[in-house]
Amino acid sequence: MTEQFQFGGEVVWRPTREHIERANLTHFMRLHNLQDFDALMQRSTDDPAWFSDAILKFLNIEFYQPYQSVLDLSKGLAWPAWCVGGKLNIVHNCLDKYMDTPRADAPAVRWEGEEGTTRTLTYRQLHDQVNQAANALRSLGLGRGDAIGIFMPMTPEIVVALLAIAKIGGIILPLFSGYGVSAIVSRLNDAGAKALFTADGFFRRGQPVALKPVADQAAQQVPTLRHMIVLDRVGLAPEMETGRDHGWQALVASQSTRADTEGTSAEDVLMVIYTSGTTGRPKGAVHTHCGFPVKAAQDMSFGTDVHPEDTIYWMTDMGWMMGPWLVFGALLLGATLMIYDGAPDYPGPDRLWALVEAHEVSILGLSPTLVRSLIPHGDAPFENHDLSSLRFFASTGEPWNPDPWMWLFEKVGKSQRPIINYSGGTEISGGIVMGNPILPLKPAAFSGPCPGIAADIFDEQGNSVREQVGELVIKAPWIGMTRGFWKDAARYEETYWNRWPGVWLHGDWAAIDGDGLWYILGRSDDTIKIAGKRLGPAEVESILVEHPAIVEAAAIGIPHEIKGSELVVFCVLQPGLEADETLRSELAQKVIAALGKPLAPKAIFFVGDVPKTRNAKVMRRMVRAAHLSLDPGDTSSLVNPESLDEIRHAR
Repeated sequence: MTEQFQFGGEVVWRPTREHIERANLTHFMRLHNLQDFDALMQRSTDDPAWFSDAILKFLNIEFYQPYQSVLDLSKGLAWPAWCVGGKLNIVHNCLDKYMDTPRADAPAVRWEGEEGTTRTLTYRQLHDQVNQAANALRSLGLGRGDAIGIFMPMTPEIVVALLAIAKIGGIILPLFSGYGVSAIVSRLNDAGAKALFTADGFFRRGQPVALKPVADQAAQQVPTLRHMIVLDRVGLAPEMETGRDHGWQALVASQSTRADTEGTSAEDVLMVIYTSGTTGRPKGAVHTHCGFPVKAAQDMSFGTDVHPEDTIYWMTDMGWMMGPWLVFGALLLGATLMIYDGAPDYPGPDRLWALVEAHEVSILGLSPTLVRSLIPHGDAPFENHDLSSLRFFASTGEPWNPDPWMWLFEKVGKSQRPIINYSGGTEISGGIVMGNPILPLKPAAFSGPCPGIAADIFDEQGNSVREQVGELVIKAPWIGMTRGFWKDAARYEETYWNRWPGVWLHGDWAAIDGDGLWYILGRSDDTIKIAGKRLGPAEVESILVEHPAIVEAAAIGIPHEIKGSELVVFCVLQPGLEADETLRSELAQKVIAALGKPLAPKAIFFVGDVPKTRNAKVMRRMVRAAHLSLDPGDTSSLVNPESLDEIRHAR
């Protein structure tokens, strides 16, 4: 990174007395006689066992058999065991325990499809449908320890499928609905999947998109796959293979609404979520019944302050960790989750705000990329809708630039709704750092680490630093940490534990300013080193998107025999604008003015899009590979792989 990082400036939001008094975080601290957030952080990171036990009780996680100890570190910090000797199935805590309470008749899931269809499931209705799906899986001979894929659009049935797999003690394999055949095959084969939930298709921008043909091609290459359960979503009437394929309505809806919940152990595998690596096969992060869901609910409770009366909507796909995070977190808190199956700007740029109004969304999770795409449409799309239900915005997936952050905060949020910034990862089960409702906020910043996360920032020598950019690390275990990579313990240790003994190296550049607020500045493996100066791509990109003509930017370093690297950037223009040399010169001068002449870009290219994952992360390593005509590696996580061709030919 450059030696002097410009932090986010002044505090723009401070919690009111009402925010503080209402906060779950405040209630937890008072329950344990903790005077302030610093005291909570100190105790929660000094004693992870105490904190995890306190969280399990605070969330009212019920066990069939109590644990003998919270934490066992006998195998080392990389391999802790949690809730030792305990037995629980997380579905009991998401659904079963509510059935004799008033919560049973409260809404659990709200849904809207792109075509305008809406449905609501109460906790009781969701419980019944999960039981039917569990009985359907058992009727196919599936049960404890069996891996089952989910390759579906975001409908209520995807929530049912996810919970039904867990209910029978199976292993959930969430798959991004935009995956191609090879991406599905590699993940299903790696896990030895025995069944797959899918659908005939889904709607995008008013047109049906077939999904089952992709699943069919994949199934032919997965020898262990014996069953496919197919939801009729858009009426495409796909071909069904006799003996293997089962229609959802015929198989699931005919089952009894009574079903036993499998008595799993706390550390039984609940889910394997695959992330794309730079090289090699995708990494399968292993999560357990007492891990991922507990961390999800903790972050949702303390960060976004979700209460039972809240409706939380996070724009996500079930194949990204925020999908299961949304389901487990909301249901463990007894709240309502909202999902939408469709494009967020169809049929117009106000669709997102229409969803908030119609479903009385109180917490809205969205990405900086989406916000940047909405800004050119002006204020009318959100001003024409009643957003009074909204309490908080939330955001994850990529670093913010200050300007779009301020647009969302000031324009849509009327400078009253905080943006709860959230950053961590699939292997974390949620956040390392997060905003919260009891601490002040600056643009693009995080209030601090999540309680229970012993986060720090190290320089190259492993020294803790402040007001200086360094590597984001974690120095103690937490209950949500992945239990390793599926069938690849060595790769897990090499990825996170091989630089400093007993320290998790996350792979992000981060910084803490003089007021104690935290910043995430992009992936450390994206760093550009020019003549000995380290430059973070997010710094360059923030400068470029300040220009009114630029919607988005991606900065990379390419080899230079003298300077080591030189800077190249790709810019996406506002709709209707055309690139010219005057604009290219203006952008170069902006970078020079901000960073100095030695860091001037060698070239600026204009493209229609840059490669992004579903969670809106710009894949700079793929930008660099495409520009240099190298192999981009695993591109299965991209929503727009065609953007790589444009980058290859950009001049």
